[in-house]
Amino acid sequence: MKNFKTRTVYYRRSRSGKTNYRQRLKLLLSKKPRVVVRRSSRFIRAQFVEFFDVGDKVLVSVDSKALVKVGWKGALNNMPSAYLLGLLFAKKVGNKECVLDIGLQTSLKGGVIYSFVKGCIDGGLKIPCAESMFPPEDVISGKNIADFAKFLKADKEKFKRQFSKVSERLDPEKIVDHFKEVKQKILGK
Repeated sequence: MKNFKTRTVYYRRSRSGKTNYRQRLKLLLSKKPRVVVRRSSRFIRAQFVEFFDVGDKVLVSVDSKALVKVGWKGALNNMPSAYLLGLLFAKKVGNKECVLDIGLQTSLKGGVIYSFVKGCIDGGLKIPCAESMFPPEDVISGKNIADFAKFLKADKEKFKRQFSKVSERLDPEKIVDHFKEVKQKILGK
């Protein structure tokens, strides 16, 4: 007779904190392809993934570096770039019904991930998501960045520290016009 508890060894990816298998199972039971979104400190990556018995298959993959080819001169991991990446991603995937997979990232109302989802939905993808989760239109277009740049313009040192990398390519006060221009280019109008 044993007098100790049996120890359960969890899957390696679960132990290392890379996969939440309960969440993954719920996504797979929907039997719909997944839009997998990951955000790093510099870029945003998106993949259109379908499940097969032998493993997941990535059908379309896009990261925010692709926005540079379209003409985007701003940062590659903020709200405007996330929205534009969503538009570009939806254009490559086409009109399909899918579910959102954000992995272990925290779901924040009005965050960058939902700016990406708004771009995908505006581009034609059918992703179930509440309208209340999307950021406001002026935040998506970068108006808050332009307002902040105007506010910091008086103190040149703070302005340079905040916008040093972007101001070489683009005047932060004109980001809204640049956003509209790149959006029209992606939509092909």
